[in-house]
Amino acid sequence: MNAPRLLVVSLLGLARAFAAGPATADAPFALAPLTLAQINAASPFFTIDGKPVTPLADPPARLADLQVLRLWPGAAPLQDGDDPAKDVPTLTVFLPPTGKATGAAVIVFPGGAYSHLSPREGLPAVRWLAANGITAFILKYRLGMKYQHPAEMNDAQRSIRYVRANAAAWGLDPQRVGIIGFSAGGHLAATVATRFDAGNASAADPIERASSRPDVQILLYPVMTLTDEANVHKVSRRQLVGDKPTPETLEFLSNEKHVGKDTPPAFIVHSTGDTSVPPANSDAYVAGLMKENIPFVYLRAPIGKHGFGITDDWSGPALAWLRIQKF
Repeated sequence: MNAPRLLVVSLLGLARAFAAGPATADAPFALAPLTLAQINAASPFFTIDGKPVTPLADPPARLADLQVLRLWPGAAPLQDGDDPAKDVPTLTVFLPPTGKATGAAVIVFPGGAYSHLSPREGLPAVRWLAANGITAFILKYRLGMKYQHPAEMNDAQRSIRYVRANAAAWGLDPQRVGIIGFSAGGHLAATVATRFDAGNASAADPIERASSRPDVQILLYPVMTLTDEANVHKVSRRQLVGDKPTPETLEFLSNEKHVGKDTPPAFIVHSTGDTSVPPANSDAYVAGLMKENIPFVYLRAPIGKHGFGITDDWSGPALAWLRIQKF
Protein backbone atom coordinates (compact mmCIF):
# COMPACT_ATOMS: atom_id res chain seq x y z
CA MET A 1 0.00 0.00 0.00
CA ASN A 2 1.39 3.43 -0.92
CA ALA A 3 1.96 5.96 1.82
CA PRO A 4 -0.37 9.00 1.80
CA ARG A 5 1.01 12.24 0.49
CA LEU A 6 1.59 14.66 3.31
CA LEU A 7 0.12 18.14 3.00
CA VAL A 8 1.73 21.03 4.85
CA VAL A 9 -1.04 23.20 6.27
CA SER A 10 -0.25 26.85 5.54
CA LEU A 11 -2.29 29.78 4.30
CA LEU A 12 -1.68 31.08 0.81
CA GLY A 13 -2.60 34.42 -0.66
CA LEU A 14 -5.84 34.97 -2.52
CA ALA A 15 -6.13 33.18 -5.84
CA ARG A 16 -5.72 35.01 -9.11
CA ALA A 17 -8.28 37.67 -9.93
CA PHE A 18 -10.43 37.69 -13.04
CA ALA A 19 -11.17 40.61 -15.30
CA ALA A 20 -14.88 40.66 -14.56
CA GLY A 21 -14.42 39.72 -10.94
CA PRO A 22 -16.73 37.42 -9.00
CA ALA A 23 -19.92 38.88 -7.61
CA THR A 24 -19.85 40.00 -3.98
CA ALA A 25 -22.26 41.65 -1.57
CA ASP A 26 -21.72 44.63 0.72
CA ALA A 27 -23.89 43.02 3.40
CA PRO A 28 -24.02 39.32 2.45
CA PHE A 29 -26.29 36.81 4.09
CA ALA A 30 -23.10 35.01 5.14
CA LEU A 31 -22.39 37.75 7.71
CA ALA A 32 -25.95 38.23 9.00
CA PRO A 33 -26.60 37.08 12.58
CA LEU A 34 -28.74 33.94 12.68
CA THR A 35 -30.27 32.02 15.54
CA LEU A 36 -30.45 28.22 15.60
CA ALA A 37 -34.23 28.55 15.45
CA GLN A 38 -33.98 30.55 12.21
CA ILE A 39 -31.62 27.98 10.72
CA ASN A 40 -33.87 25.08 11.70
CA ALA A 41 -36.89 26.85 10.19
CA ALA A 42 -35.19 27.54 6.85
CA SER A 43 -37.20 26.90 3.72
CA PRO A 44 -36.38 23.95 1.43
CA PHE A 45 -34.43 26.48 -0.65
CA PHE A 46 -32.34 27.48 2.41
CA THR A 47 -33.82 30.95 2.71
CA ILE A 48 -35.09 32.25 6.04
CA ASP A 49 -37.25 35.29 5.29
CA GLY A 50 -40.43 33.33 4.54
CA LYS A 51 -40.92 34.94 1.13
CA PRO A 52 -42.00 32.81 -1.84
CA VAL A 53 -39.10 31.61 -3.95
CA THR A 54 -39.21 31.58 -7.76
CA PRO A 55 -36.21 29.66 -9.09
CA LEU A 56 -34.59 31.18 -12.18
CA ALA A 57 -35.07 28.95 -15.21
CA ASP A 58 -31.98 30.23 -17.03
CA PRO A 59 -28.49 30.98 -15.70
CA PRO A 60 -28.27 34.65 -14.69
CA ALA A 61 -25.81 36.98 -16.35
CA ARG A 62 -24.46 37.82 -12.89
CA LEU A 63 -24.88 36.16 -9.52
CA ALA A 64 -26.77 37.80 -6.67
CA ASP A 65 -26.95 36.80 -3.03
CA LEU A 66 -29.69 34.23 -2.32
CA GLN A 67 -30.63 33.66 -5.97
CA VAL A 68 -32.25 30.27 -6.51
CA LEU A 69 -31.28 28.59 -9.78
CA ARG A 70 -33.04 25.67 -11.48
CA LEU A 71 -30.52 23.07 -12.62
CA TRP A 72 -32.56 22.33 -15.74
CA PRO A 73 -34.73 24.95 -17.52
CA GLY A 74 -37.45 22.35 -18.01
CA ALA A 75 -38.12 19.05 -16.30
CA ALA A 76 -35.16 17.30 -14.74
CA PRO A 77 -34.40 13.71 -15.75
CA LEU A 78 -36.80 11.34 -13.95
CA GLN A 79 -38.84 14.29 -12.60
CA ASP A 80 -42.29 13.21 -11.47
CA GLY A 81 -44.33 16.22 -10.37
CA ASP A 82 -44.11 20.01 -10.29
CA ASP A 83 -43.67 20.84 -6.60
CA PRO A 84 -40.76 23.33 -6.56
CA ALA A 85 -39.76 22.20 -3.06
CA LYS A 86 -39.67 18.46 -3.82
CA ASP A 87 -39.44 17.86 -7.55
CA VAL A 88 -37.19 20.66 -8.85
CA PRO A 89 -33.46 20.46 -8.02
CA THR A 90 -31.91 23.89 -7.42
CA LEU A 91 -28.82 25.78 -6.34
CA THR A 92 -29.05 28.70 -3.89
CA VAL A 93 -26.29 31.33 -4.14
CA PHE A 94 -24.31 32.73 -1.20
CA LEU A 95 -21.86 35.50 -2.04
CA PRO A 96 -18.66 36.54 -0.27
CA PRO A 97 -18.30 40.02 1.25
CA THR A 98 -17.03 42.79 -0.99
CA GLY A 99 -13.26 42.63 -1.31
CA LYS A 100 -12.90 39.00 -0.17
CA ALA A 101 -13.87 36.86 -3.18
CA THR A 102 -11.16 34.43 -4.31
CA GLY A 103 -12.81 33.37 -7.56
CA ALA A 104 -13.32 29.81 -6.31
CA ALA A 105 -16.69 28.09 -5.82
CA VAL A 106 -17.87 25.25 -3.59
CA ILE A 107 -21.21 23.42 -3.76
CA VAL A 108 -22.63 22.12 -0.46
CA PHE A 109 -24.51 18.82 -0.29
CA PRO A 110 -26.36 18.76 3.07
CA GLY A 111 -27.00 15.49 4.84
CA GLY A 112 -30.27 14.01 6.03
CA ALA A 113 -30.18 10.27 5.23
CA TYR A 114 -31.51 10.94 1.71
CA SER A 115 -34.88 11.70 3.36
CA HIS A 116 -34.47 15.43 4.08
CA LEU A 117 -31.82 18.15 3.78
CA SER A 118 -30.42 19.41 7.06
CA PRO A 119 -30.35 23.23 7.29
CA ARG A 120 -27.98 22.89 10.29
CA GLU A 121 -25.37 21.57 7.87
CA GLY A 122 -26.26 23.47 4.73
CA LEU A 123 -26.55 27.04 6.03
CA PRO A 124 -23.55 27.08 8.40
CA ALA A 125 -21.42 25.53 5.65
CA VAL A 126 -22.21 28.12 2.98
CA ARG A 127 -21.87 30.93 5.52
CA TRP A 128 -18.44 29.63 6.54
CA LEU A 129 -17.32 29.35 2.92
CA ALA A 130 -18.70 32.70 1.75
CA ALA A 131 -17.37 34.58 4.79
CA ASN A 132 -13.94 33.29 3.78
CA GLY A 133 -14.20 34.49 0.20
CA ILE A 134 -15.49 31.35 -1.54
CA THR A 135 -18.66 31.71 -3.61
CA ALA A 136 -20.94 29.03 -2.19
CA PHE A 137 -24.01 27.19 -3.40
CA ILE A 138 -26.37 24.80 -1.62
CA LEU A 139 -27.66 21.98 -3.77
CA LYS A 140 -31.28 21.06 -3.12
CA TYR A 141 -31.19 17.57 -4.53
CA ARG A 142 -34.16 15.23 -4.87
CA LEU A 143 -34.84 12.76 -2.07
CA GLY A 144 -36.13 9.27 -1.38
CA MET A 145 -38.33 7.44 -1.24
CA LYS A 146 -39.98 9.29 -4.13
CA TYR A 147 -36.69 9.80 -5.94
CA GLN A 148 -34.00 7.17 -5.84
CA HIS A 149 -30.73 6.51 -7.62
CA PRO A 150 -29.78 7.82 -10.15
CA ALA A 151 -31.83 11.02 -9.58
CA GLU A 152 -29.59 12.23 -6.72
CA MET A 153 -26.41 11.54 -8.67
CA ASN A 154 -27.88 13.27 -11.73
CA ASP A 155 -28.63 16.37 -9.65
CA ALA A 156 -25.15 16.46 -8.10
CA GLN A 157 -23.34 15.99 -11.41
CA ARG A 158 -25.53 18.63 -13.05
CA SER A 159 -24.78 21.11 -10.25
CA ILE A 160 -21.04 20.85 -10.92
CA ARG A 161 -21.54 21.20 -14.67
CA TYR A 162 -23.88 24.16 -14.10
CA VAL A 163 -21.39 26.13 -12.01
CA ARG A 164 -18.44 25.25 -14.24
CA ALA A 165 -20.27 26.08 -17.49
CA ASN A 166 -21.20 29.54 -16.18
CA ALA A 167 -18.09 30.22 -14.12
CA ALA A 168 -16.30 32.50 -16.58
CA ALA A 169 -19.39 34.67 -17.04
CA TRP A 170 -19.73 34.92 -13.26
CA GLY A 171 -16.07 35.85 -12.69
CA LEU A 172 -15.28 32.44 -11.22
CA ASP A 173 -12.56 29.98 -12.17
CA PRO A 174 -13.96 26.88 -13.90
CA GLN A 175 -10.94 24.94 -12.63
CA ARG A 176 -11.73 25.74 -8.99
CA VAL A 177 -15.14 24.19 -8.43
CA GLY A 178 -15.28 22.03 -5.31
CA ILE A 179 -17.85 20.12 -3.27
CA ILE A 180 -18.50 19.50 0.42
CA GLY A 181 -20.90 16.86 1.69
CA PHE A 182 -22.21 15.86 5.10
CA SER A 183 -23.36 12.33 6.05
CA ALA A 184 -25.63 11.15 3.20
CA GLY A 185 -24.56 14.32 1.38
CA GLY A 186 -21.01 13.05 1.89
CA HIS A 187 -22.01 9.83 0.17
CA LEU A 188 -23.41 11.86 -2.71
CA ALA A 189 -20.23 13.95 -2.84
CA ALA A 190 -18.05 10.82 -2.92
CA THR A 191 -20.30 9.37 -5.61
CA VAL A 192 -19.65 12.27 -7.98
CA ALA A 193 -15.99 12.51 -6.93
CA THR A 194 -15.49 8.95 -8.16
CA ARG A 195 -17.99 8.87 -11.05
CA PHE A 196 -17.62 11.82 -13.43
CA ASP A 197 -17.02 12.58 -17.08
CA ALA A 198 -15.55 15.30 -19.27
CA GLY A 199 -18.93 16.34 -20.62
CA ASN A 200 -20.55 15.82 -23.99
CA ALA A 201 -18.86 18.15 -26.47
CA SER A 202 -21.66 17.69 -29.01
CA ALA A 203 -24.54 18.36 -26.59
CA ALA A 204 -27.01 21.07 -27.57
CA ASP A 205 -27.16 22.17 -23.93
CA PRO A 206 -23.93 24.07 -23.13
CA ILE A 207 -24.10 22.95 -19.50
CA GLU A 208 -23.88 19.31 -20.57
CA ARG A 209 -20.63 20.10 -22.41
CA ALA A 210 -18.89 20.87 -19.10
CA SER A 211 -17.04 18.35 -16.97
CA SER A 212 -18.75 16.98 -13.86
CA ARG A 213 -15.45 16.33 -12.04
CA PRO A 214 -15.09 18.39 -8.85
CA ASP A 215 -11.65 19.90 -8.29
CA VAL A 216 -11.66 19.15 -4.55
CA GLN A 217 -13.89 17.19 -2.18
CA ILE A 218 -14.54 17.72 1.53
CA LEU A 219 -16.40 14.90 3.25
CA LEU A 220 -17.85 15.19 6.76
CA TYR A 221 -18.78 11.92 8.51
CA PRO A 222 -19.80 10.47 5.14
CA VAL A 223 -21.92 7.45 4.49
CA MET A 224 -19.71 5.44 2.14
CA THR A 225 -20.43 1.74 1.86
CA LEU A 226 -23.74 0.19 0.86
CA THR A 227 -22.44 -3.40 0.94
CA ASP A 228 -20.71 -3.73 4.33
CA GLU A 229 -23.58 -4.77 6.61
CA ALA A 230 -21.57 -4.06 9.76
CA ASN A 231 -21.03 -0.41 8.84
CA VAL A 232 -23.72 0.62 6.34
CA HIS A 233 -26.20 3.34 7.34
CA LYS A 234 -29.34 1.39 6.58
CA VAL A 235 -31.76 4.34 6.52
CA SER A 236 -29.70 6.17 3.90
CA ARG A 237 -29.39 3.00 1.85
CA ARG A 238 -33.11 2.33 1.88
CA GLN A 239 -33.98 5.91 0.94
CA LEU A 240 -31.49 5.89 -1.92
CA VAL A 241 -32.06 2.45 -3.45
CA GLY A 242 -35.24 1.04 -1.90
CA ASP A 243 -35.93 -2.27 -0.25
CA LYS A 244 -34.81 -4.58 -3.03
CA PRO A 245 -31.74 -3.11 -4.73
CA THR A 246 -29.72 -5.29 -7.06
CA PRO A 247 -26.24 -6.35 -5.97
CA GLU A 248 -24.88 -4.39 -8.91
CA THR A 249 -26.52 -1.18 -7.67
CA LEU A 250 -25.12 -1.64 -4.15
CA GLU A 251 -21.68 -2.31 -5.57
CA PHE A 252 -21.87 0.74 -7.83
CA LEU A 253 -22.83 3.00 -4.91
CA SER A 254 -20.20 1.69 -2.48
CA ASN A 255 -17.88 4.57 -3.26
CA GLU A 256 -14.85 3.20 -1.43
CA LYS A 257 -14.58 0.67 -4.25
CA HIS A 258 -14.44 3.24 -7.04
CA VAL A 259 -11.56 5.58 -6.22
CA GLY A 260 -9.49 6.06 -9.37
CA LYS A 261 -6.36 7.84 -10.52
CA ASP A 262 -8.34 11.01 -11.36
CA THR A 263 -10.32 11.21 -8.12
CA PRO A 264 -9.83 14.77 -6.77
CA PRO A 265 -7.88 15.63 -3.61
CA ALA A 266 -9.86 15.05 -0.44
CA PHE A 267 -10.27 16.46 3.07
CA ILE A 268 -12.18 14.00 5.26
CA VAL A 269 -13.42 14.33 8.84
CA HIS A 270 -14.94 11.56 10.94
CA SER A 271 -15.43 11.32 14.68
CA THR A 272 -14.35 8.19 16.48
CA GLY A 273 -17.48 8.65 18.59
CA ASP A 274 -19.84 8.35 15.61
CA THR A 275 -22.12 5.36 16.17
CA SER A 276 -24.66 6.30 13.48
CA VAL A 277 -22.20 6.21 10.58
CA PRO A 278 -19.10 4.40 11.88
CA PRO A 279 -15.70 5.84 10.92
CA ALA A 280 -15.04 2.57 9.09
CA ASN A 281 -16.91 4.25 6.22
CA SER A 282 -14.24 6.94 5.89
CA ASP A 283 -11.44 4.47 6.70
CA ALA A 284 -12.39 2.41 3.66
CA TYR A 285 -12.49 5.47 1.39
CA VAL A 286 -9.11 6.65 2.66
CA ALA A 287 -7.67 3.21 1.93
CA GLY A 288 -8.86 3.66 -1.66
CA LEU A 289 -7.26 7.10 -1.86
CA MET A 290 -3.99 5.70 -0.55
CA LYS A 291 -4.05 2.87 -3.06
CA GLU A 292 -4.41 5.35 -5.94
CA ASN A 293 -1.96 7.84 -4.39
CA ILE A 294 -4.58 10.61 -4.25
CA PRO A 295 -3.61 13.52 -1.94
CA PHE A 296 -5.79 13.70 1.17
CA VAL A 297 -6.06 14.91 4.74
CA TYR A 298 -7.97 12.68 7.15
CA LEU A 299 -8.97 13.99 10.58
CA ARG A 300 -10.13 10.98 12.61
CA ALA A 301 -10.63 12.18 16.17
CA PRO A 302 -13.11 12.18 19.10
CA ILE A 303 -15.02 15.23 17.85
CA GLY A 304 -18.46 14.15 19.06
CA LYS A 305 -21.57 12.39 17.91
CA HIS A 306 -22.75 12.15 14.33
CA GLY A 307 -23.89 15.40 12.72
CA PHE A 308 -21.64 17.92 14.48
CA GLY A 309 -21.54 20.21 11.43
CA ILE A 310 -19.18 23.19 11.27
CA THR A 311 -16.85 23.20 14.29
CA ASP A 312 -13.45 24.63 15.13
CA ASP A 313 -12.11 21.06 15.35
CA TRP A 314 -11.84 20.87 11.60
CA SER A 315 -12.96 24.10 9.88
CA GLY A 316 -9.66 25.94 10.43
CA PRO A 317 -7.51 23.13 9.05
CA ALA A 318 -9.98 22.65 6.20
CA LEU A 319 -9.81 26.32 5.23
CA ALA A 320 -6.01 26.19 5.28
CA TRP A 321 -6.15 23.10 3.05
CA LEU A 322 -8.53 24.89 0.68
CA ARG A 323 -6.04 27.75 0.41
CA ILE A 324 -3.33 25.24 -0.50
CA GLN A 325 -5.68 24.06 -3.25
CA LYS A 326 -5.90 27.72 -4.36
CA PHE A 327 -9.47 28.14 -3.18
